[in-house]
Amino acid sequence: MPIQILPDEVASQIAAGEVVERPASVVKELVENALDACADHITITVEGAGQKLIEVADNGQGIPANQLSIALARHATSKLTSAEDLFNIRTLGFRGEALASIASVSRFSITSRIREEEAGARLLVEGGQMEGGPVPVGAPAGTVVRVEDLFYNVPARRKFLKTDTTERSQIDDFVTRYALAYPQVRFLLVQEGRTALQTTGSGNRREVLASLFNADIARQMLEVNAVYEDFRVFGFISPVGLTRANRRGITLFINGRWVQDISLSTALIQGYHSMLMVGRYPLAALFIELPPNKVDVNVHPTKTEVRFTDRDELFKGVQSAVRRALLAHSPVPAMGGQLRWTPTPPQTFSRRDGWQPPEMAPDTQIEAASVMPEYKHQPVLPAGNVPLLRLIGQVGTAYLVAEGPDGLYLIDQHAAHERILFEKFMAEHKQSVASQTLLDPVTLELEPGASRLLEENLPLMGRLGFEIEVFGPNAFKVRSVPVLLSGVDPGAAVRVVIEDFEEDEAPLQDQIEAKIIARVCKRAAVKAGQVLSQEEQRTLLSDLETCQSPRTCPHGRPTMIHLSIDLLERQFGRTGAR
Repeated sequence: MPIQILPDEVASQIAAGEVVERPASVVKELVENALDACADHITITVEGAGQKLIEVADNGQGIPANQLSIALARHATSKLTSAEDLFNIRTLGFRGEALASIASVSRFSITSRIREEEAGARLLVEGGQMEGGPVPVGAPAGTVVRVEDLFYNVPARRKFLKTDTTERSQIDDFVTRYALAYPQVRFLLVQEGRTALQTTGSGNRREVLASLFNADIARQMLEVNAVYEDFRVFGFISPVGLTRANRRGITLFINGRWVQDISLSTALIQGYHSMLMVGRYPLAALFIELPPNKVDVNVHPTKTEVRFTDRDELFKGVQSAVRRALLAHSPVPAMGGQLRWTPTPPQTFSRRDGWQPPEMAPDTQIEAASVMPEYKHQPVLPAGNVPLLRLIGQVGTAYLVAEGPDGLYLIDQHAAHERILFEKFMAEHKQSVASQTLLDPVTLELEPGASRLLEENLPLMGRLGFEIEVFGPNAFKVRSVPVLLSGVDPGAAVRVVIEDFEEDEAPLQDQIEAKIIARVCKRAAVKAGQVLSQEEQRTLLSDLETCQSPRTCPHGRPTMIHLSIDLLERQFGRTGAR
């Protein structure tokens, strides 16, 4: 095939593919344009998860009527005049691609008026083709952009979109993050005719935090404020007791621009070194200000990835700022000198009301040997059931020690209890999960995205044994929980399910219910660090022996390891002695 110049229509759609990946990408580009235009009131209206309509209206500087057509041309921008300007970017947009790219894959209209003019102008574009020139219209000062039937002319692109729930959640997340970065701007987000987010523009970031998370979390967040020679790090981080199972709660801004930078996220997490449980991540909204010539934002068309001239110093600065904020609110204990994680009070293992962990007697627990020689353990072989085991005791308040016919068994009490609860839950789930009504219903306040996810999946929650009802904007009442979770904080159990919804980004159908159940069981299971009576230990072993898949937890982690007689004899140099 001979080399040829691509038609303008094809070139525009290729460019759109780089800039406009999904409806949230359109919202991002239009909101950033509004902020660059010095708007202090931005309204975003979304219908059909953004495929039917996205409208962004602002009260910014506006575009003169005689420049509307130029604004829709590719690489048209008012923010750059020379190549040198690329290394001193002070605005969110600068490529001049957004409007042209969006207009090429939608039915597009833009209405704008500058304050000096009495009337504004409107320009219509369909699939990248202008329908005449600007038409005079009455309009308030500022700009209104309407994007209808997104990707109507590139149906293949629509196939790669996620569910409507996920696409709406992406829009929620983006707008809420920018509301946090620009607290002096009034944001109004309306999705499917309902207000999803509304801020006052008061300039109070903690107030916006309540919208991003909820009022209770906003009160707990710790302030970060560190000034270095070339940059400043400020914002909010969560205390060590407030975590998530994923990194979705981490938000980073560079000079007012939301970025996704693995290095900086890692620096933030390392600031919590030795303070967090494995697999848990903090919540954070950190803002970094540095000279524009120290950062290159011209890395990716979506401008969410950046490069720094001195990444190591920035990494150390973020890590140090986070660590200092944590230590300021969680001082080092007087004895020792190392920060230690304090586990939550033990939950009950049995379902008998009023049971409390007994004081440990010398014969109910085995202390871990401090001089035990190193050895290689072997997982239990996958075939067959667990052999009959004789309980010996508990070691390290985390493992049960038992004797079997072929050696010693160490059982992870948390993983084992996960498996037990999971199989009981799944057995009930096939019929009807028994629920327990709460004496005092629990009220939950959620961030807009999580609230929408929960509301759209209340029928699924009902099948899992939760009775939950809407109790106001982003608020819910939990009235009952599955009987198997009667000893668990209802709010924590619901939040665990929501975290799983957020992670999957997939249709919430029956095939993922087992994964959600496994996640809830993980939260409900006894934890490492809990003291169990001998009766509790025996019950745990007995229940594990009756499981269909007793050798792993629902997430695939082994519940036990086996130290064979032969292995023990080799470790003690007794090979061949018998």
